[in-house]
Amino acid sequence: MKMRIFLTAACCCALALSGYAQKVKDKKQNGNPVFEGWYADPEGIVFGKKYWIYPTYSARYREQVFMDAFSSPDLVNWTKHPRVIDTAAIKWANKAMWAPSIIEKDKKYYLFFGANDIQSDKETGGIGVAVADKPEGPYKDHLGKPLIDKFHNGAQPIDQFVYRDPKTGTYYLIYGGWSHCNIAKLNNDFTGFIPFEDGKTFKEITPQGYVEGPFMFMKDGKYYFMWSEGGWTGPDYSVAYAIADSPMGPFKRIGKILQQDPAVATGAGHHSVIKHPKKDKYFIVYHRRPLGDNNGNHRVTCIEEMKFAKDGTIQPVKITFEGVKPLSLK
Repeated sequence: MKMRIFLTAACCCALALSGYAQKVKDKKQNGNPVFEGWYADPEGIVFGKKYWIYPTYSARYREQVFMDAFSSPDLVNWTKHPRVIDTAAIKWANKAMWAPSIIEKDKKYYLFFGANDIQSDKETGGIGVAVADKPEGPYKDHLGKPLIDKFHNGAQPIDQFVYRDPKTGTYYLIYGGWSHCNIAKLNNDFTGFIPFEDGKTFKEITPQGYVEGPFMFMKDGKYYFMWSEGGWTGPDYSVAYAIADSPMGPFKRIGKILQQDPAVATGAGHHSVIKHPKKDKYFIVYHRRPLGDNNGNHRVTCIEEMKFAKDGTIQPVKITFEGVKPLSLK
């Protein structure tokens, strides 16, 4: 009996040491998914000395009444900030809080979000905006009503992305589901829009293959426009892109750069891009589905490095279990 107890204790000690070694190893590389839980539609951004990710809480629509955020000094060690916003602060929202997009302006943080998954102009909901003094919130309703509550050019008011044009300083809202994408010029305090020179407020910039999830960034003076294709619950969900000389396009589809790998995960899509502010390093933050899991809401957030060819085109991204190595912002 004593020998059995001794062997059991030895085994426990070995397991503990093994677990400790694994923990140390994990700290040297983030591993995908980057944090626990079902999270989708991640928006990645840098504020100060931290990376931030603002995802959709991936659950049934009626349970999507809040959003968490995550911060990291190095892309590897993540801290959860629970319920940075919820429907208690957004009285007109009651379900389906989706696809947050955030930007800092005049020492305030503005969080754009979709809510209620409206199917027509007769329903209450659409795209809202909340504001806070800190990246972690708490966020309060900026308008007391949706910023966009109607369908324009056939675009469902969801999947919003707020973008500041580095060339002009203009703030745009790029958004749209149902295979239509609009761009609109935000006013100075984000309470409404400024019409374009032709008098239109919402202009359609939909490229071939577009479904939802728009994202834009600038590199070497060019505008990279990215979006998701396929069905969000299916294995064919993926990311494609185009390049143009203006945020208005025209955007001619170049091809896919992120998609499933049957050996790793399926349904890789609805992404964002983080650029290190001091290095020529780009990271794609996206969600995907674990292999063999058919629950439509079981999506996890992952990160990979995104690289470019000499001609400026984006190289196809290989999705991995390993993820990325630590990279400080200091």
